[in-house]
Amino acid sequence: MTAAPAHAGPWTLPEGTSQTIIKHEQRRSNDGFDEAGQRVALPGPLRDNAVGVWAEYGLTDRVTLQLKGDWQDNQDATIRYERRGPIELGATFQIWRNARSAVSVYGGYADAGDARNPRLDRPGAGTSDWEVRTSIGHAFGGNGRSGRNRSFADIQFARRMRDGMPDETRGDFTFGTHYGQHWLVLGQAFGGMSDGDRVRWLTVETSAVRHFGRWSLQGGWRQSVAGRQTPVANGAILALWRRF
Repeated sequence: MTAAPAHAGPWTLPEGTSQTIIKHEQRRSNDGFDEAGQRVALPGPLRDNAVGVWAEYGLTDRVTLQLKGDWQDNQDATIRYERRGPIELGATFQIWRNARSAVSVYGGYADAGDARNPRLDRPGAGTSDWEVRTSIGHAFGGNGRSGRNRSFADIQFARRMRDGMPDETRGDFTFGTHYGQHWLVLGQAFGGMSDGDRVRWLTVETSAVRHFGRWSLQGGWRQSVAGRQTPVANGAILALWRRF
């Protein structure tokens, strides 16, 4: 799972509540960004599918436990595999909030799988990761993230420490707008860089979420817009949310 979506922002879940999201993501690419950030042809087409699970539980009103993992099906010019990706367990601590804003910190540990653990390295590379993340959010209209026709912005900065592999610095931005009680439209950007090897990436995503009581259905599109030594990839996303 490549980035933190809107449901993992600075607003923690109320105590005793939970949310599970199952997401299918596609990546398709025939080109890539070279070391100078210019677009070049890849040795062969990239075809990547991943099915991920994201689960959250409100331990208290200010502490939310999180679990995520995925199953990857990948094919490029040199390799074809279908394997489990990393499994990550962590917790978000809300350190400050008022009626419209919130600040949280996250700490998590990931156990490597047999598929890709870093974004672009060989399958099975790495053994474990640690991540620390800061999230800052502000809501416009309504009461925090409650009420009709409300919007919110969420900025996140993270540091990923990898065992025996280059560490990463990440930044994510989300802007969401609710329309009535049933629709949420999201615009997101996910960026990052690896230490030492000049790998960079910036991806944008737009999606819409339709709520059906405790269920929600999300559909959208993801597109690479800049980078170095990364594919120029795009693809659809489809997710099912369930709140408890």
